[in-house]
Amino acid sequence: MNFKKTLTLKIFILITLNISAQNKPVVIPLWEKGAPGFEEKRREPEEAKDWWVKNIHNPSLTIFQPVKEKANGTAVIICPGGGFSKLVYNSEGVQAAEYLNSLGITAFVLKYRLFREENTKYTDENSRQDVFRAIRVVRSRAKEFNLDSARIGIMGFSAGGELAGWLAYHFTENHVVNADPTDAISARPAFQILVYPGPLVVPEKVPADAPTTFMVAANDDACCSEPVVRLLQMHREAKVPVEVHLFFKGDHAFNMGKRTSLISVKGWPERMSDWLMDSGIIPVSEK
Repeated sequence: MNFKKTLTLKIFILITLNISAQNKPVVIPLWEKGAPGFEEKRREPEEAKDWWVKNIHNPSLTIFQPVKEKANGTAVIICPGGGFSKLVYNSEGVQAAEYLNSLGITAFVLKYRLFREENTKYTDENSRQDVFRAIRVVRSRAKEFNLDSARIGIMGFSAGGELAGWLAYHFTENHVVNADPTDAISARPAFQILVYPGPLVVPEKVPADAPTTFMVAANDDACCSEPVVRLLQMHREAKVPVEVHLFFKGDHAFNMGKRTSLISVKGWPERMSDWLMDSGIIPVSEK
């Protein structure tokens, strides 16, 4: 290989590495020194294979940002499902973030502690601490990421929908350990998106100050259609705005609609984007 070709190759490699570094999502730990009470575990590596991630000891937010020209200041924290034993990270985290980015929304995928993982020492309270901390961290850094702190919402799939609902319906609770200034920030989400949420999402009642809500599920989902039906009635009783799409079939875990042949289910993200625009959460765009 001559000098000119070698130099060209090196320049190409440097440019490629630079672009790759720029496109690599930024990861923000929820606590700088690790989760309170479990600081010594923060350096333990996560386990990931194919579609899942588990063994999460240093809960974090991975940021996916839209192109600068399209960013509108709205943000969504995404809670992937997985039954609290693993996270369905790609199809219920990354793919959701990429779709939201296409709408100009900044997405934060939450890796939270899993209280049903084998041999875990965590409880459901630790998962709640993570989601409460997540929205406070995002709101505390809103200026840094050019976000409107009044337009930060929560989105959850299946068990992640339960986590989202724990925040949306109980945001006045603290769920704080070793409080710092970030924990003094409001934990109320501006809106929530529940995708086939699990039964633990259903509160005793929906408070009148709960955030506006979008829900989607399939009627033949043995696990998670009933919570949506119950929440719909509770929202109506509380006079909290709600939009629901209950498809006649589709079962569970249709994710962002990429894995189904059903036209209605495949197009559900578009119904969500319609709702986001109709609710004034994002600007109306031409289709």
